[in-house]
Amino acid sequence: MKRGPPDPKAQAKRAALNALKRARRAADKAGVALSDWEGEFLGSVEDRLKTYGRAFGDPEKGAAGQALSMLQTVKLREITAKAKGEKTPMKRKAFGRRSAPREDGE
Repeated sequence: MKRGPPDPKAQAKRAALNALKRARRAADKAGVALSDWEGEFLGSVEDRLKTYGRAFGDPEKGAAGQALSMLQTVKLREITAKAKGEKTPMKRKAFGRRSAPREDGE
């Protein structure tokens, strides 16, 4: 008996639910207190995933086969990093003028 190919939407849903569980477990295990907002975020995203199969309604916020939007994925990564005790350095730098012109004329 041959099985058909796996459903990509179901795989994305399962992967997102597992990532949410891992983030919550890592925070509990490390003793890191998540803020009220972070706890509510994890809970509401989990509820929407179980109910609708994806946690966002606007198709412009994420790919069609994904369960989490791009920003939800970023926030989940930040919560997971916080639970693991990792510091993520700011990657962006402010735009600013150079204080003195360069010596090579530029």
